[in-house]
Amino acid sequence: MKPICYDNYYWQNDLVRLRAVVAEDWERAYHNLFDSQARRMLQYEIELPPVPACVQEANQKWVGFDPTTGRLMFTVETLEGVAVGGLNLGSINERNGTFHIGIQVDVGQRGKGYGTAAMRILLGYAFFERRLNKYNCTCLEANVASMAMLKKLGCVQEGIRRQNVYTDGRYMDEILFGLTKDDFTANERKLPAPH
Repeated sequence: MKPICYDNYYWQNDLVRLRAVVAEDWERAYHNLFDSQARRMLQYEIELPPVPACVQEANQKWVGFDPTTGRLMFTVETLEGVAVGGLNLGSINERNGTFHIGIQVDVGQRGKGYGTAAMRILLGYAFFERRLNKYNCTCLEANVASMAMLKKLGCVQEGIRRQNVYTDGRYMDEILFGLTKDDFTANERKLPAPH
């Protein structure tokens, strides 16, 4: 195949590129299931031990942006083509213009800015291509890294659901964040250009 020129490609910035999930991504997803603390922050619970065949089957559902899933699932990779995480656009309410993004950066790849960079691409798509207006998100009180990323993106803490989630032997607060299109636009003006 002829080499691809990414010079004018929408789905990348100076740090990461978003691509469709492919069948081979299941193995990366499987390895991430062994990071129990990160999975607790993402799923709000401890999951049962992973089964390779089940992970392969679940991954296959996300290949090719099937609109019947209700989510657009992406793999995050470096500009060199190394997969470093995944994120998805879901819970879209066209009438109210609201949506959610789920994200996980792989073990060994956190703290390098990949999550923030990927979120900027997908938020831009949601606001400026899909005409959505409000991103809603929640985090457990113990998820300090995600809260820092959300604030960096311009998200505003909108509330706390006190002692709303039971995990790790205690009740934890669930912190509510929101980001409007106007918030995002104002915050993006303050940040360095992505290209």
